[in-house]
Amino acid sequence: MTEERDGKPAWYVAHTYSGYELRVKKDLEQTIKNRNLEDTIFEVIVPTQIVTEIKGKEGKEKKTEKKLYPGYVLVNMIMTDETWFVVRNTRGVTGFVGPGSKPVPVPIEEIEALKGQEKEVVVDFSIGDLVSVTAGPWKDIIGNITTINKTKRTLTIEVEFMQRSMPLELSFSDVKKVK
Repeated sequence: MTEERDGKPAWYVAHTYSGYELRVKKDLEQTIKNRNLEDTIFEVIVPTQIVTEIKGKEGKEKKTEKKLYPGYVLVNMIMTDETWFVVRNTRGVTGFVGPGSKPVPVPIEEIEALKGQEKEVVVDFSIGDLVSVTAGPWKDIIGNITTINKTKRTLTIEVEFMQRSMPLELSFSDVKKVK
């Protein structure tokens, strides 16, 4: 397996079955929550970029999100036997990138270059603002912003559902301010 690496977080690359990247991300995030590993596994990302395609006779533009590295998921974590085991045994993961079973951390500069496509987010939202959901199953529901996460580009709103107050985490692009 692996020895603990000085207790510092680093980025590692997990190899997945092709097409399973988002499933691995979702399953790993759920496992992190279930096992209370938020203090050792910090972030899981599937690097993507927006591609604009021109389709049809009318030349309509269609924007799609494409994976930059199909078959790979990036994990920011403190490498321990437990974290190695959790990631390695997530359904769809075939191993870590590195010689044998020893994962090699990716230099932070390379991770920043991947994230470089995501420029600094200028947010027109503030905690306490009233927003309306514009997409998904919660479309048209209104709530107050309770937290904003610029890194993940998400915000949490408090909504009333079945006479109970409930938090919803949404993407910046899925909400608009109520005037």
